[in-house]
Amino acid sequence: MTPESSLLWIVLLPLIGATVNGLIALVAAANDRPVPRTLSAVIACAGPTIAFLLAVGVFRQLQGMDEESRVLVNEVYRWIEAGRLQINFTLLADPLSSVMLLVVTGIGGLIHYYSIGYMREDQSHTRYFSYLNLFLFFMLVLVLGDSLITLFVGWEGVGLCSYLLIGFWFQDSEKAVAGMKAFVVNRIGDFGFLLGMLLVVATLSQSGLPTLEIREIAHRIGEFPPGVIEAVGLLLFVGAIGKSAQIPLYIWLPDAMAGPTPVSALIHAATMVTAGVYMIARMGFLYELAPLASGAVLLVGAATAFFAATIGVAQHDIKKVLAYSTVSQLGYMMIGVGIGAYAAGIFHLFTHAFFKACLFLGAGSVIHALHHEQDIRNMGGLLKKMPLTGWTFLVSTAAIAGFPPLSGFFSKDEILWLTFNGTNEALPWAPKLAWGLGTAAALLTAFYMFRLFFTVFTGNPRAKAEHAHESPPFFTVPLIILAAGAALTGLLGIPAVLGGSNKFEHWLAPVFAGAHGAGHGAEHGSAHSAGLEMGLMALAVAIAVAGTLLAYFFYVKRRDIPENFAIKHPALYALVRDKYYVDEIFYAVIIFPLVLFSRKVLWRIVDMKIVDGMVNLVGYLSRGTSYVVRFAETGQVQTYGVMVLAAVAVILWKVL
Repeated sequence: MTPESSLLWIVLLPLIGATVNGLIALVAAANDRPVPRTLSAVIACAGPTIAFLLAVGVFRQLQGMDEESRVLVNEVYRWIEAGRLQINFTLLADPLSSVMLLVVTGIGGLIHYYSIGYMREDQSHTRYFSYLNLFLFFMLVLVLGDSLITLFVGWEGVGLCSYLLIGFWFQDSEKAVAGMKAFVVNRIGDFGFLLGMLLVVATLSQSGLPTLEIREIAHRIGEFPPGVIEAVGLLLFVGAIGKSAQIPLYIWLPDAMAGPTPVSALIHAATMVTAGVYMIARMGFLYELAPLASGAVLLVGAATAFFAATIGVAQHDIKKVLAYSTVSQLGYMMIGVGIGAYAAGIFHLFTHAFFKACLFLGAGSVIHALHHEQDIRNMGGLLKKMPLTGWTFLVSTAAIAGFPPLSGFFSKDEILWLTFNGTNEALPWAPKLAWGLGTAAALLTAFYMFRLFFTVFTGNPRAKAEHAHESPPFFTVPLIILAAGAALTGLLGIPAVLGGSNKFEHWLAPVFAGAHGAGHGAEHGSAHSAGLEMGLMALAVAIAVAGTLLAYFFYVKRRDIPENFAIKHPALYALVRDKYYVDEIFYAVIIFPLVLFSRKVLWRIVDMKIVDGMVNLVGYLSRGTSYVVRFAETGQVQTYGVMVLAAVAVILWKVL
């Protein structure tokens, strides 16, 4: 098998698993017979496992090539021919997509194995594994697609699969609504993405052949007027706002917790929500020339990071805390790509995949041990009862809080440093503001994550926690692997100021050659920049320590303080606990008026009176005409003869 052909197999293997398990589930349902759990699990896990091994092979193949030529291309077939527009279904692997391949297949595979234990009691486990494999297939199409339209197919596919997985237990109306909410909100963003693609085609068709192939767009970027570049950048970013849960379209992601916990880990850590960040990094050549669009990415990311972090401090559902943590961390990734530090943004995407997957799967282990209890106020003392779950959770908590030398410290610190030291031509004030919001969000992150850890794993056991016990190996082995990744992957990005060479940034350098982020790297050499960077690094560590100490004081030493604060300031506490009533505002301002307009105008007037009226009018006219015509349809030959003679007479009169 050639490296190029392995790209196709990496994509197809999860699709084969999804198809086989899907057919098995249909046959079993038709015959009312259960499917052996081992069979569906083996089929589901085989695809991601083999795909991961092939992805490692692709990575090694790229590693052995010259930096300038690290590209593998597989032109599968000619896909679209519409006039002058021709698009091939082409899969491309380069340093950027190879990183995503390893993340999607590696962490996605671990989540599959974890699901064997988590879903073993569920009667619909075969359908679950079919959806999970299908999700992986579409995500791989997204990251390997060589054109915007191929990327968009994967983009839409993961949106569809998120609907299926979030609403997996659709018998519960709340879960079904959560899946629908995710689907609808993502469609809003996808409309912007679609408009951006159409604008690309329309612009390039004026100066030559239209195309949506990303490499060709990069080659012909000079044909775009500056205003069009900004418009395309903003429209594509609208898509990223929906998929990567940024303000104001982040509202679907916390509700995605309605799905099984492994689904939360898959969507939030390694796949769907990172798609927007990946897309902006992939289109970095365009955003380089669009300072206004880049500034929008930067500011929206910074606002999201801070805003979601404030909500996280008052949530009591263990998965909701992690959900808002994901929204906040996605904001950091957007800050990175928005300032032009594309490698730094992808590096945080990479490290985040490990510690956030570990945190979600750790939460799943806790929920499983406590018989589906998710309220952290009913937990406590679990570190002694569940040591493997507790210690891996602690490692990942410290990583996301930014403690050195764990992974989150290096990736988050690099983003904040490059933002502080960055520039934006259109919005000169934006980088410093983004740095300030990001720094404040870092303090809140350390606080609410250690609040979560201390409440769940320390103190005295409460409620069901009294009878908790460690989860089986299907739970704990993936946790150990992910915790090791959360601890060690940051070492790939040790900056030069600490004596490292940032191997991760070096690996991605050919993809982002000429990007703003490359310019930042050159500044590390000056004494002033090195001193400033060390100072900001020390500040980051101090912030992580301060947030942790605050959480320890409030939730270990003086638990009465936050309780009394909630009692003395009920309105403020309710505001944060209820997520600033954003969902309620959306309902009052957008959803309710649309539903009312649909019922009162579109249904009662447009549908019932105009559409139905036109249909009924056709019926009335047909029936009225039939009353006239039926008098001539007597069935008597004499009558028909008279009509023929009359017609002939009329014709002769007209002619003569």
